[in-house]
Amino acid sequence: MSATAGSTPSCRSDGEAPARAATSSTSCSDSPDHRAGAVAVGARSYGTLVPACVTTQLDHHRREQLSWGGNMEFAIFLNGYIPGPAAHDTEMQHLSYMREAQYAIFADKHNWKYCWFGEHHGLVEYSQLSAPEVMIGYVAAQTEYIHLGTAINSLSPRKEHPVRYAERAATMDHFTGNRFEWGTGRGAGSHEMKSFNIMDKDSTKPEWNEVVREVPRMWEQIDYEFHGESFTVPTPHNILPKPYGKGHPPIWVACGNPPTFQTAGEMGIGAIAFNFEPIFALRGRIEAYKEGIANCTEPIGQFKNDNVMITNSVICCETREQAREIALRKGRGYLVSMVNLYHDTMPKSTDGITWPARPMSLHDMVQHTDADELLDGLIAGGYMLCGSPDDVAEQIAAWGDVGMDQLAFGLPIEGLYHEEILACLELFGDKVIPEFDRDRTHSTDRYRATAQPKFGTFAGPLPEFDMPTVLPASALLPLS
Repeated sequence: MSATAGSTPSCRSDGEAPARAATSSTSCSDSPDHRAGAVAVGARSYGTLVPACVTTQLDHHRREQLSWGGNMEFAIFLNGYIPGPAAHDTEMQHLSYMREAQYAIFADKHNWKYCWFGEHHGLVEYSQLSAPEVMIGYVAAQTEYIHLGTAINSLSPRKEHPVRYAERAATMDHFTGNRFEWGTGRGAGSHEMKSFNIMDKDSTKPEWNEVVREVPRMWEQIDYEFHGESFTVPTPHNILPKPYGKGHPPIWVACGNPPTFQTAGEMGIGAIAFNFEPIFALRGRIEAYKEGIANCTEPIGQFKNDNVMITNSVICCETREQAREIALRKGRGYLVSMVNLYHDTMPKSTDGITWPARPMSLHDMVQHTDADELLDGLIAGGYMLCGSPDDVAEQIAAWGDVGMDQLAFGLPIEGLYHEEILACLELFGDKVIPEFDRDRTHSTDRYRATAQPKFGTFAGPLPEFDMPTVLPASALLPLS
């Protein structure tokens, strides 16, 4: 990844077009502790003003202060993003699938603990990943360590009967060897919900709340029956398979507003947060989650999954100059337009770029502010990580009191070529992750080890019947 003397600093190692993506942001928290010593950056970036609470002074966060008393885990996030006309080319669709699968397989060898797979429907350019469990199966067969999760399964019974979610998640639990993480949610926008004739996006929230509570019961009981508001299982059924071994896949939910964070904590499940604003603005929501889970006495499953994952972006190169050159490349700023177009449950960014308008770099966006100063503001505000391994480690350390447990990076990384992304995964995984994650055991494995049966094997009283005293001679042949 190092640049040769006299060359333009770059991690580029092939001649293919770099992936285009973007970061989006909203206003920052006005808490006094973030206003003190801050540098106001008076330029628009990715649709919003970089807030005055952003500080560019990271010097006091030195290497000896990297640990703040906790252990942070790291993940990658795949979504099947293909910008522009390539989204309509089946060859490019196939290439994108294979490359993103390669990222997960490669990350497995370089200390990354989790890989999350999005699920979206009909979102042209933004995401072609509509069947994450199929891709997870492909990756699981070629990995040993990394956990693989959905981010997220939207749980409306009008989209699919909840029994299917229970069956699929339990099956994935078997074929991944307990490495499957079940991320859930209500869905991010009305466009894809309409693919399933769901015309009112607000109606999916109570549906999620009902379904996510019932699936753990399906995993445990062998005479499951349910008569609910959004779905029914009218007679007792044994939903098969059951999860593999003790417990069940860890449960997560996508969170946006503070009440959802608190609800997730009170339910005893993990929170998946998307960083569309300064990272410090998430502190209050994470605190609400931690308060909720501390007070949780009845988790919806067999154990509490005390975890907050947030998404972000990273450009990690051998040198600071390489990383900053990439951050200022053309081709950055388009993904936020896709978020604006499809995710109507999120705030709009006024500067989202719409195809076929040309994607812009920071240099294009700057009006009255130096591009390097603007980039410094974005880094300090927690919109992205950028620099050498030492730089990136210090930037993460500056976020220490935000309170997240897991940091996930969306791939492909904006502005990077395919081989550069692999180099970034290797460099960050080998040089940065060990500074923060010194425990080879996944936190969700530790939580799952505490699982206790919750619902009982039978929901109702056993019927009276005579147990057979003689089994057919062939009954146990499959087990012999």
